[in-house]
Amino acid sequence: MSGCPARYDDELGYWVVDDPVLAREVLLDPRTFRPDNAVLAHTPLSVKALRVLSGVGFALPPTLANNAGESHRPIRAAVARFFSPARVAAVEPLARELNTTRVAAAKTALAAGQQVDLVQAIASEPPALVVLHLLGLTEVDVPALKAWSLDSLELFWGWPDEDRQLELAHSAAEFYAWLRSRTKAARETPADDLFGVLVGLGLSDEEVCAVGYFLLIAGQETTTQLISTAFQRSLGKVVDPAETVEEVLREASSVPTWRRVTAEPTTLGEVEVPAGAPVLLGLSGHGGPADLAFGTGIHRCLGAGLARMEARVAVECAAELVAGARLVEEPPMIDLLSFRAPKRLLVVTDGNTGDN
Repeated sequence: MSGCPARYDDELGYWVVDDPVLAREVLLDPRTFRPDNAVLAHTPLSVKALRVLSGVGFALPPTLANNAGESHRPIRAAVARFFSPARVAAVEPLARELNTTRVAAAKTALAAGQQVDLVQAIASEPPALVVLHLLGLTEVDVPALKAWSLDSLELFWGWPDEDRQLELAHSAAEFYAWLRSRTKAARETPADDLFGVLVGLGLSDEEVCAVGYFLLIAGQETTTQLISTAFQRSLGKVVDPAETVEEVLREASSVPTWRRVTAEPTTLGEVEVPAGAPVLLGLSGHGGPADLAFGTGIHRCLGAGLARMEARVAVECAAELVAGARLVEEPPMIDLLSFRAPKRLLVVTDGNTGDN
């Protein structure tokens, strides 16, 4: 079946669709190809991990990415207002300031002969700070949010063994407990931030936490990963920032795949698939348009415009630094079912040995 638009992958356990035209058709047909499995754990969770999660009331009811019901539209509309084109444009100066400050510090370190990790030094925190600003959230431990995000991505889209699952579950439980505390505070003191708006919709605590859980991950960690890949592709080159971002989205997006499940027997291309068949859609790297990296249809990424802007600004601000830098080592990768990017980009400038 190697030449077919859809094939069953025994190792992954999914019907894989790499053809971008067919992937788009699937995304535009949420009745047949439901999003119910979008945020399920790829590797079934152990009893011990589930106990840790249940201890904090962890639940991910249908809200955004995994919601095919009537509640999807009002929840999406409420969240979308935080990411309007006008708000994204207004926050660009903040993104530029955050990147400029970090690039300057990295340049100083490199000039002193030090090694610099471009991911941690520049790409990591600005997307989190920007999305928290847009969502009206203050007093957030950003390093903790970054750690929670990476752990949760691995827990739900990775291949952790039982011991690793237990570690990741403790991290996810800590994140969820924080979300519960913010939800409780929003009920006691209403505000015009993310939690206040969701509470105002009449959502349950579990629904508010479910929105917050993945929005606070997807709203910043995937952008960090997009920027990291753009930096990797720009090393030693003079690039056009906007073109580089679009190239990465087309060829090596931080979210290269996404999941659906069939509601009934149907066809993928000319391949018959049964009801309940898990489907893995290739969004990037298969000759499709850059925009497909953000999905399409009713579940298209709400932060597409924000991610593009932040990645462009990051590459613009770091262009001179990255053009004069070289890798010290082959980058270790975040390599999950639906997330891929360099975990670290350790560099020095030409003329430095990196031994200091």
